[in-house]
Amino acid sequence: MLLIDQAPRYLFFTGKGGVGKTTMSCIVAIALARQGKKVLLISTDPASNLDEVLETPLSGSPAPIKGNPGLLAMNIDPEEAAAAYRERMVGPYRGVLPDEAVQNIEEQLSGACTVEIAAFNEFSQVIGHPETVAEYDHIVLDTAPTGHTLRLLSLPAAWNDFVLENKGGSSCLGPLAGLKEQRLIYEGAVASLTDPELTLLVLVSRPEAFTLAEAERAAAELYGLGMKNQHLVINGRFQATSDDPVAQALQNKGDRALAKLPPTLARLPRCVMDFRPQGLVGLAAIEKALEAAPDRTDSGEIEKLAAGLQRTRPRLTPWPQMLEELAAPGKGLIMTMGKGGVGKTATAAAIAVELARRGHKVCLSTTDPAAHVDQMLPDPPANLTISRIDPKAETRTYTAQVLAAKEHELSAEDLELLKEELRSPCIEEIAVFQAFAREVAGAQEQFLVLDTAPTGHTLLLLDATESYHREVAKNAAGVSEAVQQLLPRLRDPKYTRVLLVTLPEATPVHEAASLQEDLRRAAIEPYGWAINQCFALSGTQDPLLAARGVKELGFIEEVLQLSPGPVAASPWLATEIKGSAELGKLLAADPEAD
Repeated sequence: MLLIDQAPRYLFFTGKGGVGKTTMSCIVAIALARQGKKVLLISTDPASNLDEVLETPLSGSPAPIKGNPGLLAMNIDPEEAAAAYRERMVGPYRGVLPDEAVQNIEEQLSGACTVEIAAFNEFSQVIGHPETVAEYDHIVLDTAPTGHTLRLLSLPAAWNDFVLENKGGSSCLGPLAGLKEQRLIYEGAVASLTDPELTLLVLVSRPEAFTLAEAERAAAELYGLGMKNQHLVINGRFQATSDDPVAQALQNKGDRALAKLPPTLARLPRCVMDFRPQGLVGLAAIEKALEAAPDRTDSGEIEKLAAGLQRTRPRLTPWPQMLEELAAPGKGLIMTMGKGGVGKTATAAAIAVELARRGHKVCLSTTDPAAHVDQMLPDPPANLTISRIDPKAETRTYTAQVLAAKEHELSAEDLELLKEELRSPCIEEIAVFQAFAREVAGAQEQFLVLDTAPTGHTLLLLDATESYHREVAKNAAGVSEAVQQLLPRLRDPKYTRVLLVTLPEATPVHEAASLQEDLRRAAIEPYGWAINQCFALSGTQDPLLAARGVKELGFIEEVLQLSPGPVAASPWLATEIKGSAELGKLLAADPEAD
């Protein structure tokens, strides 16, 4: 395998949740160790199952992996790292500042940005101090730093006392100021990441148009930030071994996606990992993958799936029933939320079309810069309108407003630093919030179906416990009614229903569960869950896909336990979802149900 034969010292695996980063990093790490190399495998994925894959309890210190001399692994829990960082930042103020002010600081440091920076801080201690890992030939990292993190670290304002003084208002750059003493270590880590002789960025994707498009965006962004040595791994390439229509359709779908590989990815060296219905959990499964031995299945898997469905299907809510419940109020906000690649946009569009078909006035909107709602729905019903919150345009407007308000208060030097701070990728989140508030207000008279809402952290950051509402009351003349009423509306289950969207797989389910807890911290209770692309519900009679369906039932059961309300599920669909007819199939009644 080219990836292993030409591996540099550092290998960083990145990709959307659920594409197989952890298993691919394990395969490469074990293969390198079997060449007689000493290898350290590190995971910074908050949803990591590295322990399970390697059958070894892991912690923040390297542990040997049984049966694999030379391989050690460790889990850096970014949530724990962020909690420790928050305490370092907040601890000195306890008992000095009022409790409310301390809570405000804690909330500002509770979001994804702080988690990313805290995780980067942990592993930069490894690669930023080469002497600490001098004994290893290779360092393999599961979950590379995102373009978001690297852009933050590249901002001059991040390393200036201006941020500490906070002359221009708060932003996510606060955490960087707190870690300012780590600057030289960070610079060493970034230098290693961007050295093509030292580091290889491994982009993991599935053979699907959407995930390949996401991989292309990541490749281009990280290339622009200096990570130019890149390799593509296609995980889960399916080759049909039966004439089952679902199996044939799955192979054809993958073949079409790879035939239209985006140009950025087409130029990269790549390797392909075959579809594994049982997944790649456990050392025995990794061994089979290294030997390129196929998973063995038989017709018994079809019987297991049928038996499992008899137990699980009655507990799922059929889509027609869920749609009746969603349509009942005649107006209001419906938000689809979840991680990238799980089908939020398609689910939102399908719900909007169905509500419009029932005669309701509907607006379908998105805050996702990668969403192409108008392309997915070129034939909307007459009473359905499509809008889009453009994050870039909203950010430009927000930035101009902040600069206009501050330009007479700051020195020329501080004004330049404020401009740098406003280039932070997190500023976009705040700018989109204001546009989001305007959109939400429109749900008073019609249905607004919104694809990709601000996270619970964003809502809490802007709420900043009770202080935000006091500021609103004090400055009510300068705050729009839409912003004043946003959080009360989102917290009102009669006005807003949040639908968490996932796939029947470990990482998407666990990430959606984390999002649910985040929303609950903001006092927003999700309405229910939707599970997309279920082979278990596809009607397949292919043993390989039936085995995958049996695996999916465990995650469907997990969602049933997690959801506070109804859970609907959709079968795997062979066609790319485009147009009202295809969207309708997503929410159809289960054809196999009794």
